[in-house]
Amino acid sequence: MKKIVLIALTMSCVFMTSCNKDFLERPSQNNPTEENYYNNAEQVNSATGLLYNRVWYDYQDKAFHAIGEALGGNMLTANDPNYGGLVYNKFTFTSSDVLVAASWASLYSVVGSASSLVQTLENKRAAVSDDAYLVQGIAEARFMRGVAFFFLARAFGNVPIIDDPVAFASSGVFDSPRYLQKDVLRYVLEDLQYAEDNLASEASQKGRITNLSATGLMAKVYLYMGDYANAKAKAAEVINSGKYDLYPDYNAMFTSSAANNNQESLFAWQWIAEGGYSYGNPIQAYCGTQALLKPTTGAGWGSVIPTIDLIKSYETGDKRRGWSLMEHGFVRADWTNKNFPNGYRYDTTSIGGDEDFKTKNTSRANALKYVVGPGTNGENVNGTSTDICTYILRYADILLIYAEATLGENASTSDATALDAFNKVRKRAGLIALTSLTKDIILHERRVELAFEGDYWFDIQRQGFEKAKAIIAQQERGGYDFSGTHKINSEKVVLTSAAQLFLPIPQTDLTASPKLSEEPVPYY
Repeated sequence: MKKIVLIALTMSCVFMTSCNKDFLERPSQNNPTEENYYNNAEQVNSATGLLYNRVWYDYQDKAFHAIGEALGGNMLTANDPNYGGLVYNKFTFTSSDVLVAASWASLYSVVGSASSLVQTLENKRAAVSDDAYLVQGIAEARFMRGVAFFFLARAFGNVPIIDDPVAFASSGVFDSPRYLQKDVLRYVLEDLQYAEDNLASEASQKGRITNLSATGLMAKVYLYMGDYANAKAKAAEVINSGKYDLYPDYNAMFTSSAANNNQESLFAWQWIAEGGYSYGNPIQAYCGTQALLKPTTGAGWGSVIPTIDLIKSYETGDKRRGWSLMEHGFVRADWTNKNFPNGYRYDTTSIGGDEDFKTKNTSRANALKYVVGPGTNGENVNGTSTDICTYILRYADILLIYAEATLGENASTSDATALDAFNKVRKRAGLIALTSLTKDIILHERRVELAFEGDYWFDIQRQGFEKAKAIIAQQERGGYDFSGTHKINSEKVVLTSAAQLFLPIPQTDLTASPKLSEEPVPYY
């Protein structure tokens, strides 16, 4: 069974051991070196395989939804104290928040792991006559580093750039300035350009990235930066390649690991349930219901649930509502347990005395994406862990990027190519084609197409403070009480400062690294 993660699990050499003083972990001194390892493509693939999995776990575990969805108004986090109550829904998080720290540490762990591997493989190149397999590994690692810095720049704004973690950790100084976000994004593009120039056009293994993965991510970075010309050009390269397409079964894409790494996926994190904690996908444990999962897997906490605002945002007839949400009447005959021997039925008519039957919540719905069931239909489920991959860049996103980049700064567009790209996404959802596009129309389409995929907050954020403030102020971020007649926590959220668009740097790192408290400086 040639899974990336299965290979990677045997190669813990790339991991880093803990270092108490800084946000980058110190590389292990016992790791294989370029002198005695990395002698062939298989060994390099084993090392880069880890960059698809474990290093991202602490970000995906809870921050993925809290930041990407709760801040954006798509999800409520009130049901689990591990999410800090409603702090992400109300923008009341602080530098001491556990998910702020987890996000920072996880993303810099990716940076450190990828950078260490880049250095090692670069050194190895001098000792071999044919370095093509090493260049592939370097390109793969630089892609991952670019992704991590893209996440850091969007979440935290101005952040340190560390491209030599060994020297940084060995110096004993553990202090770095923050660099301007625009420079961090330029650094991201440099990593992605290298990946685009050097990655193969065909994946060496299912689930691995290709040069077009880098091209597509560059389109997304350019869109975030407001560089519409380059965003359009890069998105067009992916579209015109003919190598990607929309997956016909949207629902299966997010509820079945059999659909992993399909023709729509440009880049996805890879998981394996049998690996257990930190190697399997944990999302269903937080999004799924007790009635479905607890009797079988012990999980199903419903910790993050859809907001009323998101539920109401779906157009009449939009099939994505049923493909993305569990609401009253939802049925899966292949999901069975002791409570539902004939198939699972989502029922919000009663809270129930036995917690195994609890389904009713404040929004009367649960997220369906990344919920594969209790394992009674052949899915591998190991407690809180599943095999389903996490899509970070899909072809649908590329199509919507192309449409928005074509619109650019214009109030509207009826460009035929933009409409064709945009309407392909709507057609799969069962909706009629539109004949004109505006920024609000495109943002709405991105919201419902990519709901629960950790991205919507960044779409709001990149509009700038005033637009973000207006969007958030119009949202219904509360829920219903159990009678269904009164709303709770429904006060409007009002942003008061542009600083709220970004997370604060974790307090522990501010204390350890004084330069992080100083004004950001240019990197270039």
